[in-house]
Amino acid sequence: MSETPMSETPSPSTRTYESAVSRVEEIIRRLDSGDAGLRETLDLVREGRELVEYCAGELDAVSQGLEELRLEELVARLEPTAPASR
Repeated sequence: MSETPMSETPSPSTRTYESAVSRVEEIIRRLDSGDAGLRETLDLVREGRELVEYCAGELDAVSQGLEELRLEELVARLEPTAPASR
């Protein structure tokens, strides 16, 4: 059984959202090929799940950051129009 060469998974310290997505795409292609054995399939599914969880966390963090920016922008817009103290 010949195995398709695949990229090494970046270590968690060097992983980026983009590299994780790219690796998930490679895993999907490998699984779709039908060439992966039982153990390799299990390993790929585990790795894919970990990468998807990482990506979801990154998206949540970016979403939170955007929400904070919107809140700061809203506060900044409201401050100049706030009524003066009596």
